[in-house]
Amino acid sequence: MAGGTVAELTVEELKNLIREVVVQTLSEMLGDPDEGLSLKEQFQREMKESLAAVETGAKRKPIQQVAEALG
Repeated sequence: MAGGTVAELTVEELKNLIREVVVQTLSEMLGDPDEGLSLKEQFQREMKESLAAVETGAKRKPIQQVAEALG
């Protein structure tokens, strides 16, 4: 719509414009607040160990048990 008016848009062009604005707005509002941050080495190591344990069949605790342990 370079320099034109909304009145000059076709219905399909207006729908596309609205869609683009909605997507952009939602992305801004719901974007990842941690984007660009780095993880501490210890946390990365712990996550890799946890994933490796699951892949090798290690037992996992039910979330209720973890929640109770943490209070």
